[in-house]
Amino acid sequence: MDFKDWRGVARNVDDVEQERRANRLKSKHFQHYVEEQIQEAVARGEFDNLPGTGKPLNLDDDVTAGDKTSAYRLLKQNGYAPPEIELLKEIRSENERVEQQLNRLRIQARDLRTRRVPPFLSEKRAYNDAVKKASAAYEEKLRALNRKILTFNLSVPASMHMSFLEVEKKVQQFHAACPLLPE
Repeated sequence: MDFKDWRGVARNVDDVEQERRANRLKSKHFQHYVEEQIQEAVARGEFDNLPGTGKPLNLDDDVTAGDKTSAYRLLKQNGYAPPEIELLKEIRSENERVEQQLNRLRIQARDLRTRRVPPFLSEKRAYNDAVKKASAAYEEKLRALNRKILTFNLSVPASMHMSFLEVEKKVQQFHAACPLLPE
Protein backbone atom coordinates (compact mmCIF):
# COMPACT_ATOMS: atom_id res chain seq x y z
CA MET A 1 0.00 0.00 0.00
CA ASP A 2 1.42 3.30 -1.05
CA PHE A 3 1.27 6.40 1.13
CA LYS A 4 -0.52 9.35 -0.43
CA ASP A 5 0.12 12.86 0.87
CA TRP A 6 -3.24 14.65 0.86
CA ARG A 7 -1.90 17.98 2.15
CA GLY A 8 -1.02 19.30 -1.28
CA VAL A 9 -4.19 18.11 -3.02
CA ALA A 10 -6.74 20.79 -3.95
CA ARG A 11 -9.92 20.48 -1.89
CA ASN A 12 -13.53 21.09 -2.71
CA VAL A 13 -14.90 24.59 -1.83
CA ASP A 14 -17.71 23.11 0.29
CA ASP A 15 -15.20 21.10 2.31
CA VAL A 16 -13.16 24.23 2.99
CA GLU A 17 -16.26 26.15 4.13
CA GLN A 18 -17.36 23.31 6.44
CA GLU A 19 -13.90 23.13 7.96
CA ARG A 20 -13.88 26.91 8.51
CA ARG A 21 -17.27 26.73 10.29
CA ALA A 22 -16.08 23.87 12.46
CA ASN A 23 -12.94 25.77 13.45
CA ARG A 24 -15.02 28.86 14.24
CA LEU A 25 -17.32 26.85 16.51
CA LYS A 26 -14.36 25.23 18.25
CA SER A 27 -12.75 28.58 18.93
CA LYS A 28 -16.00 30.18 20.10
CA HIS A 29 -16.07 30.46 23.87
CA PHE A 30 -18.94 28.97 25.79
CA GLN A 31 -19.94 32.41 27.14
CA HIS A 32 -20.28 33.82 23.66
CA TYR A 33 -22.41 30.86 22.64
CA VAL A 34 -24.70 31.31 25.65
CA GLU A 35 -24.94 35.06 25.05
CA GLU A 36 -25.87 34.40 21.43
CA GLN A 37 -28.60 31.97 22.49
CA ILE A 38 -30.01 34.51 24.96
CA GLN A 39 -30.04 37.28 22.34
CA GLU A 40 -31.88 35.01 19.90
CA ALA A 41 -34.47 34.16 22.59
CA VAL A 42 -34.95 37.86 23.34
CA ALA A 43 -35.44 38.54 19.62
CA ARG A 44 -38.08 35.80 19.48
CA GLY A 45 -39.86 37.40 22.49
CA GLU A 46 -39.50 34.48 24.86
CA PHE A 47 -38.70 36.74 27.84
CA ASP A 48 -41.54 39.26 27.32
CA ASN A 49 -44.14 37.98 29.81
CA LEU A 50 -42.00 36.75 32.69
CA PRO A 51 -43.23 37.44 36.25
CA GLY A 52 -41.43 40.38 37.86
CA THR A 53 -40.51 42.08 34.59
CA GLY A 54 -39.57 45.71 35.22
CA LYS A 55 -39.35 45.29 39.00
CA PRO A 56 -36.09 45.62 40.98
CA LEU A 57 -34.34 42.46 42.07
CA ASN A 58 -34.70 41.48 45.71
CA LEU A 59 -31.16 40.59 46.73
CA ASP A 60 -31.78 40.78 50.49
CA ASP A 61 -32.30 37.04 50.83
CA ASP A 62 -29.31 36.03 48.71
CA VAL A 63 -27.53 33.24 50.60
CA THR A 64 -24.38 33.46 48.47
CA ALA A 65 -23.82 37.19 49.01
CA GLY A 66 -21.06 36.93 51.61
CA ASP A 67 -20.19 37.53 55.25
CA LYS A 68 -21.45 41.09 55.57
CA THR A 69 -24.89 40.43 54.08
CA SER A 70 -26.80 40.17 57.35
CA ALA A 71 -25.04 43.22 58.77
CA TYR A 72 -25.84 45.32 55.69
CA ARG A 73 -29.44 44.03 55.74
CA LEU A 74 -29.80 45.14 59.38
CA LEU A 75 -28.36 48.56 58.58
CA LYS A 76 -30.67 48.94 55.57
CA GLN A 77 -33.79 47.89 57.48
CA ASN A 78 -33.06 50.48 60.18
CA GLY A 79 -32.34 53.32 57.77
CA TYR A 80 -28.55 53.26 57.98
CA ALA A 81 -25.80 52.57 55.49
CA PRO A 82 -22.13 51.58 55.81
CA PRO A 83 -19.98 54.38 57.29
CA GLU A 84 -18.33 55.23 53.96
CA ILE A 85 -21.73 55.65 52.28
CA GLU A 86 -22.96 57.83 55.16
CA LEU A 87 -19.82 59.97 54.79
CA LEU A 88 -20.42 60.27 51.04
CA LYS A 89 -24.01 61.42 51.66
CA GLU A 90 -22.75 63.95 54.21
CA ILE A 91 -20.14 65.33 51.77
CA ARG A 92 -22.70 65.72 49.00
CA SER A 93 -25.37 67.34 51.19
CA GLU A 94 -22.88 69.76 52.76
CA ASN A 95 -21.55 70.73 49.32
CA GLU A 96 -25.12 71.40 48.12
CA ARG A 97 -25.89 73.44 51.25
CA VAL A 98 -22.78 75.62 50.73
CA GLU A 99 -23.66 76.20 47.07
CA GLN A 100 -27.24 77.17 47.98
CA GLN A 101 -25.96 79.76 50.46
CA LEU A 102 -23.71 81.24 47.78
CA ASN A 103 -26.53 81.28 45.23
CA ARG A 104 -28.61 83.44 47.59
CA LEU A 105 -25.73 85.91 47.79
CA ARG A 106 -25.33 85.88 43.99
CA ILE A 107 -29.04 86.62 43.59
CA GLN A 108 -28.76 89.49 46.08
CA ALA A 109 -25.81 90.90 44.11
CA ARG A 110 -27.71 90.67 40.83
CA ASP A 111 -30.77 92.35 42.37
CA LEU A 112 -28.68 95.22 43.75
CA ARG A 113 -27.00 95.82 40.38
CA THR A 114 -30.12 95.59 38.21
CA ARG A 115 -32.64 97.62 40.14
CA ARG A 116 -33.64 101.07 38.92
CA VAL A 117 -32.65 102.96 42.05
CA PRO A 118 -28.94 102.57 42.82
CA PRO A 119 -28.23 100.91 46.15
CA PHE A 120 -27.78 103.14 49.19
CA LEU A 121 -24.41 103.36 50.89
CA SER A 122 -25.67 101.28 53.84
CA GLU A 123 -26.88 98.55 51.44
CA LYS A 124 -23.50 98.52 49.70
CA ARG A 125 -21.66 98.22 53.02
CA ALA A 126 -23.97 95.46 54.23
CA TYR A 127 -23.56 93.58 50.96
CA ASN A 128 -19.76 93.98 50.92
CA ASP A 129 -19.53 92.76 54.54
CA ALA A 130 -21.73 89.77 53.68
CA VAL A 131 -19.50 88.93 50.69
CA LYS A 132 -16.32 89.12 52.78
CA LYS A 133 -17.79 86.90 55.52
CA ALA A 134 -19.24 84.47 52.97
CA SER A 135 -15.92 84.26 51.13
CA ALA A 136 -14.01 83.38 54.28
CA ALA A 137 -16.66 80.87 55.38
CA TYR A 138 -16.80 79.37 51.87
CA GLU A 139 -13.06 78.78 51.78
CA GLU A 140 -13.12 77.25 55.25
CA LYS A 141 -16.02 74.93 54.37
CA LEU A 142 -14.34 73.84 51.13
CA ARG A 143 -11.18 72.92 53.04
CA ALA A 144 -13.28 70.97 55.58
CA LEU A 145 -14.98 69.16 52.69
CA ASN A 146 -11.57 68.27 51.25
CA ARG A 147 -10.62 66.74 54.62
CA LYS A 148 -13.80 64.65 54.56
CA ILE A 149 -13.10 63.62 50.97
CA LEU A 150 -9.62 62.50 52.04
CA THR A 151 -11.14 60.43 54.86
CA PHE A 152 -13.63 58.94 52.39
CA ASN A 153 -10.91 58.12 49.84
CA LEU A 154 -8.85 56.36 52.50
CA SER A 155 -11.78 54.10 53.44
CA VAL A 156 -13.01 53.00 50.00
CA PRO A 157 -11.50 51.20 47.00
CA ALA A 158 -9.75 53.30 44.34
CA SER A 159 -12.65 52.93 41.92
CA MET A 160 -14.89 54.91 44.32
CA HIS A 161 -12.46 57.76 45.05
CA MET A 162 -13.74 61.32 44.78
CA SER A 163 -11.64 64.12 43.36
CA PHE A 164 -10.71 66.95 45.69
CA LEU A 165 -12.34 70.35 45.40
CA GLU A 166 -10.16 73.07 43.88
CA VAL A 167 -10.50 75.58 46.70
CA GLU A 168 -8.62 78.52 45.17
CA LYS A 169 -10.40 78.17 41.83
CA LYS A 170 -13.85 77.99 43.46
CA VAL A 171 -13.11 81.02 45.64
CA GLN A 172 -11.98 82.99 42.56
CA GLN A 173 -15.18 81.98 40.76
CA PHE A 174 -17.16 83.18 43.76
CA HIS A 175 -15.37 86.55 43.75
CA ALA A 176 -16.02 86.88 40.01
CA ALA A 177 -19.74 86.14 40.52
CA CYS A 178 -20.08 88.44 43.55
CA PRO A 179 -17.70 91.38 43.18
CA LEU A 180 -17.69 94.03 45.88
CA LEU A 181 -19.77 97.12 45.23
CA PRO A 182 -17.92 100.45 45.12
CA GLU A 183 -18.76 102.54 48.17
